[in-house]
Amino acid sequence: MNSAESAALILACKERGWTEAESGESADLVLLNTCSVRLTAEKRALGRIALYASLKKKQKKFTLVAAGCMAQRLGEKLKEKYPQVDYVMGTYARSLFPLILEAAEKGDKTFLDLTENAVFSFSSLHLEDGYFRSFVPIMHGCNNFCSYCIVPYVRGREVSRDPAQIAQEINHVGDRGVREITLLGQNVNSYFWEKDGTDFSRLLKLAAAEAEKSGVKWIRFLSANPKNFSSETIRVMAEHPVFCRHLHLPVQHGSDTVLKAMNRGYTVERYMELVSQIREAMPEITLSTDVLTGFPGETEDDLKKTLKLMEDVRFIYSYMYHFNPREGTKAFDLPGRIPEEVKRERLSRVIALQKKHTSELLKSRIGSRELVLVEGISRKNADELITRTEKDEMAVVPGPASMIGSFVRLTLSGLRGNTFHSKKIDEVVCAGS
Repeated sequence: MNSAESAALILACKERGWTEAESGESADLVLLNTCSVRLTAEKRALGRIALYASLKKKQKKFTLVAAGCMAQRLGEKLKEKYPQVDYVMGTYARSLFPLILEAAEKGDKTFLDLTENAVFSFSSLHLEDGYFRSFVPIMHGCNNFCSYCIVPYVRGREVSRDPAQIAQEINHVGDRGVREITLLGQNVNSYFWEKDGTDFSRLLKLAAAEAEKSGVKWIRFLSANPKNFSSETIRVMAEHPVFCRHLHLPVQHGSDTVLKAMNRGYTVERYMELVSQIREAMPEITLSTDVLTGFPGETEDDLKKTLKLMEDVRFIYSYMYHFNPREGTKAFDLPGRIPEEVKRERLSRVIALQKKHTSELLKSRIGSRELVLVEGISRKNADELITRTEKDEMAVVPGPASMIGSFVRLTLSGLRGNTFHSKKIDEVVCAGS
């Protein structure tokens, strides 16, 4: 979502005649679009703000804007700590960004109230110039209030986007050569357009139809909450091959006790039923997940239940992390904090098991012939292309840069770490634009 919104802000700049600077040091406007989901992301953003604040102290003249989730959370406290920041633009104030650009163009440092009448609105387009993949936000915010999560406090309550605008954006990016789109939302499958009753499954049907008309070949979506995942959504995915056969389905934990304390809204039994329904409808699908260890009150038995769930599901990969208390969330004040060394040890066991599963699942795929999208040049070998399967696996293959943005078929002949390699491109299915 941060990337999509950054692309929209860049488009807003270009529409007013701005061009990208060679570096931040040579810019007339520096915009830092921040994230608050992880504490580490905030620390990186604060470090970058401090860097540019220091540059401004040295009489370098530019407009400095702190935007995004961290700006929403900290508000004017950011300006108190870094007076060199000219504007603090939270997530709901993005629609006022043209006012900042206008002030910067005039060299006007007049105070702009970016909180007054700030109402969230979706940008019309999130496409990066010349790119063949694009994010398409469909909803914003979250009503779940998981006890460990800061998102509802910095993104606000759920707001769904007009399906007509979504269809228009899919057509726009498809006409410009985009081959793959990712539908985005903090709680993407809770999408609901009240004016005509369009829910997430109906929106997927609409997206599939628009993709077929516009030339988009693959659709993904992030991030789905298991408690909102309907049987109708599974049916629509299975019926339309445009939906990639990979799904990120965050479980967070394998213990009902911990899931309840997290306020996740489902049980392990419900999650496993959902996995069975998905795999019955789409046997070829791969699943990935999020796993959070060391939550307050977690016992050794709770951890073993998480490891068992991982054994039962066998995810292709996982985002694994241990609990870090976020001030402002309900979990911040929960008793039963787990010592740091225990959290790290438990996380290491989760990581080791996931590495084992990933290795075994990838090895079982060697020899298969796959349709892949060519994404770019391999960083390790300029003569190789980096590609991605619809199951969200990476593969490298020899080939020219002119193939970037194309769909090709290749045979997965071996592995280098967790990346497949192929000897050659077998067939070009759809050339890049």
